[in-house]
Amino acid sequence: MRAIFFDEDDAAAVAARLRSDGFEVEVQQERLAGEDDDEDHQWAVLSDAPGFMLEVLADAHDGWLDEEDDEPDVRPSPLAPLDLPTEPRRVKRPDLG
Repeated sequence: MRAIFFDEDDAAAVAARLRSDGFEVEVQQERLAGEDDDEDHQWAVLSDAPGFMLEVLADAHDGWLDEEDDEPDVRPSPLAPLDLPTEPRRVKRPDLG
């Protein structure tokens, strides 16, 4: 899981806390979509800590969780083509003619 922070100090504080609790942590500056300023990118803290713990720390330091999808994108197989009529349906009964 990873948590995103606006401030490097907040990311460092969360990383230090997680390391002191025995979890593996990596901190990196991350460029999010649509951002141009190289100095103002958010900081990502990647960790193997449980999600609830990372969520509590992110909330305490004005960050948020960016949950990764663990499940592969499985799309249903396409449906078989419908068996459509080849001519119009008769409204009147032929025997009443």
